[in-house]
Amino acid sequence: MLEMNEYVRVMQKLYSKSLILESPAEFHPVLHFYFTDALAHIDYTLSTLAYNYMSPRNIMSVEYMRWRLDEEKVGDRVHFPGFVNWLKEEQPEKYEALPMLWTGVYDNDDPAQYRSFRIVLNPDDKRAIPADYLSTFIDEFFDPKFIKQLYKTSSLARLFDEYIRNRPA
Repeated sequence: MLEMNEYVRVMQKLYSKSLILESPAEFHPVLHFYFTDALAHIDYTLSTLAYNYMSPRNIMSVEYMRWRLDEEKVGDRVHFPGFVNWLKEEQPEKYEALPMLWTGVYDNDDPAQYRSFRIVLNPDDKRAIPADYLSTFIDEFFDPKFIKQLYKTSSLARLFDEYIRNRPA
């Protein structure tokens, strides 16, 4: 039987969340993709720390993560990292309200990144990401105020659309 480590508990927290009271079909398509993508990276990071690397769960997750590499290049999705950096300069209050994972991974000045699909806060640090960080990421992505910003009519969605319209070619 698998030992209950701190990462398994955080994974249980992730899977206790729900969007049942929301309408994901009404989310902005790019924001929805990156929301789901962040959850997939959180899940994969937790899974590799909670379970055997070659468990069926992790093998299936790796296949999804490989697929999504091509998907992030489809349509306006490719512009999301630039949008995050644009927000930092042009709309700092909106940037500060973004989840820490988004600002860390997509901010050009932050060392955080997805490495082999795992969340890495600092590439020079070889320790596993602390479970508390992953728990915080989950809280931020499921904060009702943030969820409201995923809708097509939200101010964040309008800013993304404005960024796409006005970005340099």
